[in-house]
Formats: sequence, C-alpha cells, structure tokens
Amino acid sequence: MNTIQLLYFGRLREQFGYNQEHIPLDHPILVDDLLQQLQARGGVWAEELASGKAYRVAVNQQVAQLTTPIKPGAEIAIFPPVTGG
Repeated sequence: MNTIQLLYFGRLREQFGYNQEHIPLDHPILVDDLLQQLQARGGVWAEELASGKAYRVAVNQQVAQLTTPIKPGAEIAIFPPVTGG
C-alpha cells in the first residue's frame, strides 16, 4: 500500500500530540483534499486546520497551494507561518 508522510511543526505538533504520521494514499489528490480529510477528524483537527487559520503546507519541501497535487510517497509538512526578524 502506498502512503504519504505528514509532518507537523510548531503549535500544530503540540495541538495534534505528535510530529508525524503516515496515511494511505493510492492515487494523487490535491492539498485541499488532504486538508479536508484531516479536518473531518473533528475536534482540534477541524479547529487548527479551519479556513482562515494561519498555517502553511509544503509538498516535498516546496511551499504548496490548495491546488498542488500530492502523489503517493510524498512528504507533506504542515506548519505555522514563520516570521523573520
């Protein structure tokens, strides 16, 4: 079975209670599809990944948009925006 690796950083890692997980993925989906699947878990997942909340998504270490495709075997990072100074 094919999977994708999800990595969580910052407040998301703290809220979700772990820093990574693998989920099955047998065919390409969009970032938006993945986020909807995670939001459907409810609770903190729905709250932290809600539309309008501040977070970013990267696919294979490239900042992604909602329409970015995710293929089996990909690494997905979800993280709060980083500010420089």
